[in-house]
Amino acid sequence: KYDITPIFCCGELLPEREENKYMDVVSKQLENGLFHLPEKEFSKVVIAYEPVWAIGTGKTASPEQAQEMHAFIRQLVGQAYSEKVAESVSILYGGSVKPGNASEIFSKPDVDGGLIGGASLVAEDFVAIVNAFE
Repeated sequence: KYDITPIFCCGELLPEREENKYMDVVSKQLENGLFHLPEKEFSKVVIAYEPVWAIGTGKTASPEQAQEMHAFIRQLVGQAYSEKVAESVSILYGGSVKPGNASEIFSKPDVDGGLIGGASLVAEDFVAIVNAFE
């Protein structure tokens, strides 16, 4: 009705990451939070992978960890809907993107962009992150 784009955030706690339960956690979050939607409604959603352990801590997933989870999310979307839907969904990374890591994270094939938190409050940092996406 109001043309709002919902952003569905998913991610694991540090103990879940360390115990190798992170894929199960994110899978359940997507199944319970999104996969009940009809395809038409789901196609309006943007997904953001935000590892909880990286929010506001200064820690960030490695580009390889981000790619692994983004590819996994895309695979789950493909299983729940179709490959076409999986390719068209935007999956953002939201775990402490900074000017120093943005370029490498954004270069990963399944990372479609970033959900920028604290770095968006510092104009120079935000501009550097935007420029890293080009």
